[in-house]
Amino acid sequence: MLGLVLPLSLAIAARHTVTAAADAGALAAADTAIGIHAGFPCERAAQVVEANGASLAGCTVDGLVVTVEAARVVIGLTVSARATAGPAR
Repeated sequence: MLGLVLPLSLAIAARHTVTAAADAGALAAADTAIGIHAGFPCERAAQVVEANGASLAGCTVDGLVVTVEAARVVIGLTVSARATAGPAR
C-alpha cells in the first residue's frame, strides 16, 4: 500500500508546486509585457518559474496577455500546468 501512496503523494505535491510556478510566471511575464518591469516577458517567466521549482515548458505572448506552461519530472512522470495572465479584456 505504501508503495502506491508515496508516489501518488509526491505527484500531488509536485502538481501544486508546478501550478504555483506557472501562476507566478504568468503574472510576472504579464507585468513585464505591460511595462511594469523592464525586460522580455518569457525571459522573466523562465526566471520566476525556475525560482519556484519547475522548468519553463512554454511561453506565449499575445499582446499584453501571456500564457506560461511549467513542468517538472517526478518519479519519471512529467507534471505540468498552464496559466494565463494579463489585463482584463
